[in-house]
Amino acid sequence: MSKANYDETLLPNQKWQRERRIIELLSSLNYRTGELNSYLHNIACGVSELIGVDWTVVTYCQEGFETILASSIEMAEDAPRVYELHGRLIATVIELKRTLAVEDAIANPEYGRPATGYRAYLGIPLQTSEGQVFGTICSFHRQAREFTKDEIHIVELFAERAATAIDHYHLYQQQCQFNQILEAEVEKRTAQLQTAQAKLVEQERLAAIGEFSSIIVHEIRNPLTTMIMGLKYFQKTILTEAAQERLELALSEASRLERLLSEILLYAKPQVLQLRELDVNEFIGELLLTIREMPEARKRKIEFIPTLSAVKIVGDRDKLKQVFINIIRNACEAVTTGDVVKLEIDNSLTNEVFINVHNGGNPIPPEILCKLAQPFFSTKPEGTGLGLAISKRIINAHGGKLCIQSQPVTGTIVSVQLPLNKQP
Repeated sequence: MSKANYDETLLPNQKWQRERRIIELLSSLNYRTGELNSYLHNIACGVSELIGVDWTVVTYCQEGFETILASSIEMAEDAPRVYELHGRLIATVIELKRTLAVEDAIANPEYGRPATGYRAYLGIPLQTSEGQVFGTICSFHRQAREFTKDEIHIVELFAERAATAIDHYHLYQQQCQFNQILEAEVEKRTAQLQTAQAKLVEQERLAAIGEFSSIIVHEIRNPLTTMIMGLKYFQKTILTEAAQERLELALSEASRLERLLSEILLYAKPQVLQLRELDVNEFIGELLLTIREMPEARKRKIEFIPTLSAVKIVGDRDKLKQVFINIIRNACEAVTTGDVVKLEIDNSLTNEVFINVHNGGNPIPPEILCKLAQPFFSTKPEGTGLGLAISKRIINAHGGKLCIQSQPVTGTIVSVQLPLNKQP
């Protein structure tokens, strides 16, 4: 007796029991986000039980390959879970986008090959609400057999559940990915906003300091000028040796105070740049002609190797000159007579150039290194502590960065990072 005839001879009580079992299985399916494998396993086992087949799998098909998501029987751990669709029964289901029931795939090979050791096949496509097929529920039986309309209908009910669960799972994964991207973007924008706010606060603070400094410097400079004029007048008179020494000391301190007042004004006022295109090789080459004549650079060797290709930046020549004079002077003071100060241009990055000033002097302790660019911090007895602070402000105004590294082996490297000029 065929399976169809047998199905038709089922007693009403037996049909009712099977329908009850179908409802029980469908009701027991409880899909929660993240529990997709267990949910699909229950579907595969339920289908095998209800239609009486040896094996059922739920697959996900994409780009000519199927991935087994769930199986009603245990598969070996080392068994491959991804298979090529070509030439197999499941490929026909995906191509036709409809149910395929084959009573004997060995006797009817035109539909494709069944799984090894199986003959009967029932394949139901899994579809999205838009009708896109993305997988199947496939049932296999070792013996040839017919699949009735009721059995096909049962599997289609479970296929709808499986398709909905897989579709929702992928939507959930996409939502999680979108949320991660959104969170990262929010963090990025928040950081940018905080940076912009910090810059605004800093600009407002510097503007207030600049205004206040201008008033204070003006009030100090006028009487200081009068005092210096008076001290210089006494240079014309005949003084004892002790009085002459005290006078020279007073004039020296007055001059130092004048320089300090000038640097305070230079640091506090906004950096107004006179921008022009500069060739870095030419700029450094011309700068070294001036620097080599300075007292700090005498008896020191300054090495500079230009880059083979032209490196262009947009900057204020005079202010950048002030920056590098200060940096190279500090490097020369850090080494002894006969030592070498090296200048290197690194243009390996696409949008930036690094101008590195290297000296092999004693390493700078970490507790001092982190303070070098702070205003009024200096390790020199006669230093004002504003040289590097002013240099940093000038570099920042150019959209660049000033970085100082110091190690016992490599020495000290001061790097000036500036954006390249990409205009033709």
